[in-house]
Amino acid sequence: MRVSDVVGYIQAERDRFIADLKEWLAIPSISGDPRHAADVRESAGWLAGRLREHGFPTVEIWETGGLPAVFAEWPAEDPDAPAVVVYGHHDVQPVEPLEEWDTAPFEPVEQGDRLIGRGASDDKGQVFFHTLGLRALLAASGRQAPPVTVKLLVEGEEESGSVHFADLLRAHRDRLACDAVVISDTTMWAADVPSMCTGMRGLAEAEVTLRGPSTDLHSGSFGGAVPNPLHAMATLLAALHDADGRVTLPGFYDDVVPLADEEREAFARLPFDEEEWLRTAGDSRAAHGEKGRTTLERVWARPTAEINGMWGGHTGPGGKTIVPRDAHAKISFRLVAGQDPVKVQESFKAWVAEHVPSGVDAEVRVPGGGVRPCFSPIDSPGVAAARRAMERAFGTEVLFTREGGSGPEADLADILDVPLIFVAVGLNGDRIHAPNEKVEIPLLLKGAETAAYLWEELATALR
Repeated sequence: MRVSDVVGYIQAERDRFIADLKEWLAIPSISGDPRHAADVRESAGWLAGRLREHGFPTVEIWETGGLPAVFAEWPAEDPDAPAVVVYGHHDVQPVEPLEEWDTAPFEPVEQGDRLIGRGASDDKGQVFFHTLGLRALLAASGRQAPPVTVKLLVEGEEESGSVHFADLLRAHRDRLACDAVVISDTTMWAADVPSMCTGMRGLAEAEVTLRGPSTDLHSGSFGGAVPNPLHAMATLLAALHDADGRVTLPGFYDDVVPLADEEREAFARLPFDEEEWLRTAGDSRAAHGEKGRTTLERVWARPTAEINGMWGGHTGPGGKTIVPRDAHAKISFRLVAGQDPVKVQESFKAWVAEHVPSGVDAEVRVPGGGVRPCFSPIDSPGVAAARRAMERAFGTEVLFTREGGSGPEADLADILDVPLIFVAVGLNGDRIHAPNEKVEIPLLLKGAETAAYLWEELATALR
């Protein structure tokens, strides 16, 4: 299979590919808004129809307890060939604030090399490039079927928490049996610095309520003589980190998979400008965090604890001199490979109970079991194969990153019991989840080219 044949096919199909993608982007498949449930279903139906048109022998819409996913399968010619699942999602984020969009969010437009519209990068564009890549492979190689069995699983609830996704995977585990899962729902470092993600952090959340007196008290009569829940909360949360910025929960770091020297060196090779990064961080004036770690290590490969909100007592206009009866705070922990969200939540509950003063009652509520982190070693056969495919498409070395966000990827790895491979061409500047979301069309075409080479690479690497 010659590069010129692959690139020639992709270029010949470029306009049709973009026209089809615009049709899909025009469907407002916002899973988090019940008013758009019918649109999410329309989006699933649209994708299923296009996959049939593109030759997938099996295409099905899988119902969940909520909104539907799309499954498609194209068996390899060789029945003993490896099987690979490609995961993505067809639902999108809400579009508010509407007044900050320069164009209508569900009327996608091309502006130069950019395609603007909700879902262009996250994740419809990155799902759809796989269809073009597979067709390019078949056209350039003369094959009637791919060298691996390709299965697509395109979820309809990722942007609203993937609440039914684990159950969907368990219900269809046999149909989804594979040797690896390719994830196309992340980003690259930059358009001229292609990279592969090797992991995403997990998430554990908690809400703390501290209660003292049964009612607010006059601070002149009672202040300094009874416990103040807001004082107790401030003390408690201040103790969550030590002087070196490390989280103080007992055993918090015990299960952390350490960053390999090779990956740390790969991070260091990225053209990272900390001052520019700080400007993107709400014009923050200094980097901060765990001592002895670089900024990229902190946001990609180290666990954190963040105070997301704290309230209690009088917050309205004017003074009100009271000892408040209660105080509240929301806490979140970003977790890395090896950590278990439930274990962290239980540890936090025990830590709070131990650290509240006498006379203050503590309640810790946790929403569900959290999101588990996921990780792909950079020397694994699948990652190495995908890197070769991406380097062939981009014509340059592919570096490695991780992502600080969280998603359902760990469920894929655990329930299907296979390694993950991240292949994506989105950019951090694509304004994902924000007004004016866009994708770079040349990068989508490079994604399709990468996908065309990927299946031959994986056919060898996964045997």
